[in-house]
Amino acid sequence: MKRLVLGLIAATAMTLPAFAADIKPAVIYDMGGKFDKSFNEAAYHGAEKFKKETGIAYRDFEISNDTQREQALEKFAQDGNSPIIAMSFSFEAAMKKVAPEYPKTQFVIVDDVVDLPNVRSVVFKENEGSYLVGVMAALASKTGTVGFIGGMDVPLIRKFGCGYVGGVKATKADAKVIQNMTGDTPSAWNDPTKGGEIAKSQMDQGADVIYAAAGGTGVGVLQAAADAGKLGIGVDSNQNGLQPGHVLTSMVKHVDVAVYNAFMDAKNGKFTFGPEHLGLAEDGVGYAMDDNNKSLVTPEMQKAVEQAKADIISGKVKVHDYTSDNACPY
Repeated sequence: MKRLVLGLIAATAMTLPAFAADIKPAVIYDMGGKFDKSFNEAAYHGAEKFKKETGIAYRDFEISNDTQREQALEKFAQDGNSPIIAMSFSFEAAMKKVAPEYPKTQFVIVDDVVDLPNVRSVVFKENEGSYLVGVMAALASKTGTVGFIGGMDVPLIRKFGCGYVGGVKATKADAKVIQNMTGDTPSAWNDPTKGGEIAKSQMDQGADVIYAAAGGTGVGVLQAAADAGKLGIGVDSNQNGLQPGHVLTSMVKHVDVAVYNAFMDAKNGKFTFGPEHLGLAEDGVGYAMDDNNKSLVTPEMQKAVEQAKADIISGKVKVHDYTSDNACPY
């Protein structure tokens, strides 16, 4: 095994209770870190919930560059950790290389499908949740122009954007949607300054509601929107409280549940492999309502978004999945 940089795994390893001798869970966060207030942080909360309920500790690691993906997977596997959760589609190549070397180890990849017998692949229907917040954005906008700011320009994030446009256009066909990506490298997930700059540019073009699907970069988008007296839409975690009264809603993606379930399934001897597809029907995605945004959501919006949700679950409304053909028909 290749040598690792000293201190690569600065993990939270604790002595495990005797009853938990057969499970040594671990999670590897993607770029942006576990306290990004979005995707990674949701995973952290899922792991923490598991630890609190069971008393079983877990190890974790925040990568800072792409080379550490394979190194971290291999280090945890060599140490006997299982299940090991990799929090990003960017782990696909590393997972395909490392998982076959440790056939008895349980692996999980989030946001991609790796077809190996010891890998659980958890993918979400972000397009469905994004459609719902698009409905709300269209109804909340006073200018008829809304925005979308993605993080790294990859098909997954285009999937968010396309679903959002679908919801906007289904609600107000003449609405305008301005779309920008933050960059084409992993640093695009953690650049709140640039996120704020893009948001200001969109607002200069008339956007008064902006949806950010950009990890830590989105924090800057929400800040800029609030500073300008406009509305932001959060993503992955419930970000309504980041700018109370200025975040219309958040498209919640329950990666916390995916992490918690994987750990719990392993503990209970019920761990399964293969793909899991989580959308509105499975409560894998949704929109956030709480005291921070209740004054922003009118009864009309609430009724419209709930109707859209019911129509998607019933199959009456089909939300296009950008990743199926790398195209958006809206």
